Amino acid sequence: MTVAAVPWRALRWPLAALAAAVLVCGTFLAVLATGADGDDGPAVPDTASADAGFARDMVVHHQQAVEMSLIVRDRTDDEDVRRLAYDIVNTQANQRGMLLGWLDQWELPASSGGPPMAWMGHEMPFEARDGALMPGMATDTQIRRLGAAEGEEAEVLYLRLMTAHHRGGVQMSQMAEPVVETRVVRRLAGTTLRGQQSEIKLMRDMLEERGGIVKP
Repeated sequence: MTVAAVPWRALRWPLAALAAAVLVCGTFLAVLATGADGDDGPAVPDTASADAGFARDMVVHHQQAVEMSLIVRDRTDDEDVRRLAYDIVNTQANQRGMLLGWLDQWELPASSGGPPMAWMGHEMPFEARDGALMPGMATDTQIRRLGAAEGEEAEVLYLRLMTAHHRGGVQMSQMAEPVVETRVVRRLAGTTLRGQQSEIKLMRDMLEERGGIVKP
């Protein structure tokens, strides 16, 4: 079959996912290219800094996104959802490794022992519950539901949970960008912000196609 013969509907999700992946990959490589040299802030952030706090929190936040994506990959045969899950696993696992690498380079602990979001410097209007430690994170109960679902039920639940998860990541990145001091962390916050906003739009369309309610 030639490309011209492939229906647009069959190409739409792969192209949208590819566009999101290119955006994330390009900015991700730009962050790597920046390195630690030339930072306009301290070469080594303090353990109580916004840079270290944001890095620690995003390590946890990203890990749950990877976990949910691995779960849904085995609960559906839908190629669009599986492709999205694969992209999220790769992107967020890579970013998680980079964040842990920075903390190790700075000789700072990967966990502070304090409450999440303390790096913001003011009280966060979010109450942790049932394993959901930060904005957008799924609860343990929701994770179990995802693991028990199959087919379209699993797809819709995953898309809803991941949309909320990305919105939480966007919120955290928006809060971090103006307060972090190192260029690499600021650029990663921007990368996360743009990449997850793009995927939120993609997941909204995928939910509507499956008859799922797109929650505000």
